[in-house]
Amino acid sequence: MTARRFRCRPEDVTAARLFVRAQLSDEPPEMVQAAELMTSELATNCVMHARSDFELAIDSHDQIRIEVSDAGRGRPMLLQPDVRDLTGRGLRIVDAMSDAWGVVAKTTGKTVWFTLPLPPHPET
Repeated sequence: MTARRFRCRPEDVTAARLFVRAQLSDEPPEMVQAAELMTSELATNCVMHARSDFELAIDSHDQIRIEVSDAGRGRPMLLQPDVRDLTGRGLRIVDAMSDAWGVVAKTTGKTVWFTLPLPPHPET
């Protein structure tokens, strides 16, 4: 598993996406784009709601598993945003695009994770 810490700043959400892109560079573009989008949603939640620095961890051995950990006290929830709401869709995106996702409470904060299947690689 590869991990990196990021600051509680909007520009670090972009840096987190770039980190995912670099770590998954051998995977198909559509898989990388999905992982980037979902990571962006979780990192944005850290900045906007947890108001905390965050750690991003990536494991891509049997499947792609991405974990975003923060020191915030709240627990993420799937919302039902109205069409006029500007926010509230991040976990809906993660729920729709991932194979699985969840939240692990920690003594200080939480980890939100999601998985994606690794595509079969052609035998050489």
